[in-house]
Amino acid sequence: MARIVVVGGGLGGLASAARLAKLGHEVALLEASGRLGGALAPVERDGHVWDAGPTSTLLPAALRDLFRKSGRPLEKELGTDLEPMPVLREHRFADRTSVLLPGGSRAGQHAAFDELGAGLGDKWVEHVDIYAEVWERLRLHYVEAPWDPYAKGAVPKELDSLFSIRETLYKRLRHDFRDERLALVAGYPAVAQGHDLRNVPSWVGVQSYLEQIFGGWRVPGGMGRIADLLTARMATRGVTVRTGVEVEDLVVRDGRVVAVRTAEGDADADAVVVAIDPRRLPALAPYVERTMPAIPPVVAHIGMTGEVPELHHELVIHEEPMLVVRPGGIAPDGGTAWTVHGRGKIAEDLLDALARHKIDVRENVVTRVDLSPRDLVEQWRGSPMGVLWQGRGTVRHRLGPRTPIAGVYAAGAHAAPGAGVPLVTQSGALVAQLIGPA
Repeated sequence: MARIVVVGGGLGGLASAARLAKLGHEVALLEASGRLGGALAPVERDGHVWDAGPTSTLLPAALRDLFRKSGRPLEKELGTDLEPMPVLREHRFADRTSVLLPGGSRAGQHAAFDELGAGLGDKWVEHVDIYAEVWERLRLHYVEAPWDPYAKGAVPKELDSLFSIRETLYKRLRHDFRDERLALVAGYPAVAQGHDLRNVPSWVGVQSYLEQIFGGWRVPGGMGRIADLLTARMATRGVTVRTGVEVEDLVVRDGRVVAVRTAEGDADADAVVVAIDPRRLPALAPYVERTMPAIPPVVAHIGMTGEVPELHHELVIHEEPMLVVRPGGIAPDGGTAWTVHGRGKIAEDLLDALARHKIDVRENVVTRVDLSPRDLVEQWRGSPMGVLWQGRGTVRHRLGPRTPIAGVYAAGAHAAPGAGVPLVTQSGALVAQLIGPA
């Protein structure tokens, strides 16, 4: 039985701790804030509850596998199954046209874009189809299997050739689409995570394929339920949880980690899982000095009364600034809870900007929580969007699941295989796969 310390109580840390404890290890989890969950922990005020970060997930098998492999199945814990989303997002464009993007249906997406313009359905599915092979390479060699860029010859040729592609997503979209609206829809997932498409490798567009094939899924009652269930699982699996503990660094002797340093003293460890931004730890910082965090959006959580427009799960307004409205919060009887994100040149209040697009709810607001990108990064000790794309080399500069320090592993949004609920969840599986059973 190894003594394993997990640094960070977000989804990546919780997923790692749950799996490692189930494998028989003695696991301690250290979290700097007063609660577990990270970006999954909800925001609450005046009886309103908003998802702080993601509101849905792709690839639901990742969450289901986590719960099944660490205890009771997810559907047993929830009392129901995850809910499929017929419409992933509504995209509205500057020319006042719009498209409802369905998930989990190639035919449905073809029909949706044909309604936007004759022949656009063909253009869309032809673009998405190119990512089928990309996904198979990523799934086999990166998402489901630990990769090691530090060991000579350890990276499969199929993966190495994919990561060496010079083409950017910006260039791919300009090549495939003459209609700017399709490019905006295809580029949206990366833009929403704070990336400039000119710096994003073209293979990252694989998310359009995942949305089309697997669809989007919601957690009944909000993503905060996942945080609550995983917190409870820590107790079930016997994980020692300490909140309010700020980790200062790793203690390394003869090239191997032996402890985690905190303000309260050193916590001895045979292995450490770092599930926060590794740039925060001096021992790991030199290995990621060429990376930067992807910056979160400006956020306004609003609680309202009275009549407000009915919106789909997510509304994206493609103008300057780009506005995203997520209406799925929980409110007291007779109320409504929305979250509004803003990206780009924000020179006015988000609700004033929204009103310019004929969605004026300013008089309906009864409570509000505003958070800047800096607020969010400080609150979460890192960005839930993970590492900023700065070109094709970024994927090789990201740590995880192994790191160059013996006994140290990396999980979470800043680690391989990347940000987003399914990939962060899977990062815990990769770490557990490397460490193995007690």
